[in-house]
Amino acid sequence: MSKEVISTPVIRRLPRYYRFLGELEREQVERISSRELAQRMGLSASQIRQDFNCFGGFGQQGYGYHVKALREVIGEILGVSGRTPMILIGAGNLGKAIAAHVDFHKRGCELIGIFDSNPLLAGTMTASLPIMPMETLDSFCQQHKPQAAVLCIPKDAAQQLAEKLVSLGLIGFWNFSHFDLRISNPDIIVENVHLGDSLMTLAYCLHDK
Repeated sequence: MSKEVISTPVIRRLPRYYRFLGELEREQVERISSRELAQRMGLSASQIRQDFNCFGGFGQQGYGYHVKALREVIGEILGVSGRTPMILIGAGNLGKAIAAHVDFHKRGCELIGIFDSNPLLAGTMTASLPIMPMETLDSFCQQHKPQAAVLCIPKDAAQQLAEKLVSLGLIGFWNFSHFDLRISNPDIIVENVHLGDSLMTLAYCLHDK
């Protein structure tokens, strides 16, 4: 089955499979059944088998899944061995935290530049990278050709900046601006992240309980 027909919920579960399998590897678990993996992840065994069958299926009847091999295959599907060059724009508290604490390298990406409009931040270091002024963004993109951007900027600036970045050749956005980007080009990938939505989901569940 081609990736074009893989549903979004299945794709969103792949990083979680990758993470849980990594935990199993660290526990030196060599193989696991769909039932055992389902119990750990809070899913059903049939759901796991259906998800994996979207990519051809990885288990053997009566044996289950070889943990290390399955994690490697899912890693290949996710592209974690690649090094997608990314920039981060907005070096405030959130931007600095993401730059410092998200392990881009282990997730198929490489953070190659950080930008901010505050002149007082220019030249200061975050995650071993110097923060650069926005005035240098065009020339940096033309020279280093980043493919994606992390946006940690005010929402009223997000759409215009994203469109500019598309014109500079970027094709993906990890967007923390509290604004849902709308890019008309269907080839541009946007992951809008709303931390507040997740918190309110928790609040609802607590209230409902």
